[in-house]
Amino acid sequence: MDDNKDNKYDDEAVSDLMDSPHIDDEADSTPDVEDDGIPDENSLEGEDNEDVQLDSEEDDIEDDGETENAAEIDEDAPVEGAVPVGRNRRKKKRTGLILFLVVLILVAGGAAGYYMYLRNQPQEAVEEYLSAVQRLDFTAMEGMLQSNDLSALDDADLRNDAYTEFFKSINEKMTFKIIRNDFSLNNGTARVTARIRYIDGTEIYKETVSEFLRQIVSKAFSGESLTQEDTQAKLASILSEKAASTEPVYSETDILYPVIKTDNTWKIVSLDDATVKLMSANFKSVENEINQTLDGSSQDATDDPAASGTDEGQADSIDMTTSNFQIRYTRHQTANDFAGNPCLLVYYDYTNLSSEPSSAMVDVSLSAYQNDTALSAAIPDTNDDALDHYMAEIQPGQTVSVCQAFSLNDTSDVTLVAGEGLSFGGGAATSQILKLQ
Repeated sequence: MDDNKDNKYDDEAVSDLMDSPHIDDEADSTPDVEDDGIPDENSLEGEDNEDVQLDSEEDDIEDDGETENAAEIDEDAPVEGAVPVGRNRRKKKRTGLILFLVVLILVAGGAAGYYMYLRNQPQEAVEEYLSAVQRLDFTAMEGMLQSNDLSALDDADLRNDAYTEFFKSINEKMTFKIIRNDFSLNNGTARVTARIRYIDGTEIYKETVSEFLRQIVSKAFSGESLTQEDTQAKLASILSEKAASTEPVYSETDILYPVIKTDNTWKIVSLDDATVKLMSANFKSVENEINQTLDGSSQDATDDPAASGTDEGQADSIDMTTSNFQIRYTRHQTANDFAGNPCLLVYYDYTNLSSEPSSAMVDVSLSAYQNDTALSAAIPDTNDDALDHYMAEIQPGQTVSVCQAFSLNDTSDVTLVAGEGLSFGGGAATSQILKLQ
């Protein structure tokens, strides 16, 4: 009971205390603390908690592979290293333009390359053709010609087996280069010009003919005769020997080759005379020159003395002077050859005006005609030094008396025509009429 009484008093005390005005006054009387900028412990603890929370969130973001917009970053806030959207668009446009230009250049380059490929084809055809000429490969040459015709080579003895070795040694020294290519894509044609350097065989032929005539005349005096095959073999042997021992002399020429496209291949239209000439070392025919020299006539001589280019009314002597020799008519007489047939002996003085040893047989071309018919050479039955002097080697500046013999058909007048030996159709010419009765 006492306890209840005590509790009653305690409750009343508490109630009186709560109603007392002193409590509010004390609370109001608590002095204000100025904000000096130093945070109290509670605020620091709150901020620390926020920092821990942010650190935890950043750790979570890093652990998740730095997911996009993890920390709710303001999209409008500038980010270090970021490229503005407008600049990205301009960069993409510039890249696209560059790619377009690269593609355009590649296409143009490919078209130009294809054109150059087509343009080079006719040039390569001519190069292949001339390489066959160098090798003297007639089969390859024929296959490169649209006409497939090599018959012009036969006129120069180029396909004569007897002279194959000589012509190969000559043509393998030929060189060439293409200097012009006029190409027409639409027409499938081209005009290719080649500059060709080749051996001029004039001196080789001259020495060959001189040596050949010395040997052939010597055999004729001894009564020995040669067959056609023997003659060709001897001539071919001398040609090869002289080609090897003679210092080569080169000539240069430009030849235009018309080329046409046939069946997807390019071919030279036809074999031209200029190519034949260089292949034969600037000579038309070896055998023709030999035969005409043996007949005592120039290359273009015929059975008509007027064809020699002389005018009988304007010339009365075979006397002539060139840079290499001089001849002066001295006399003539009739005699018999070794068979007893009548022949004509013509005497003249021969002077070597060149700087090298030579002979009348090489330098002088003397022909004789009766009634417009050429007289053949004769071998008289008399011994005369002048006959030997015809093929003898005469030193520079030396003069000898020379005699040439011709078979007679009758006793009518004889027309003499003199010219330069081995002149290849040119040179000076004189004429003279001889009375036989």
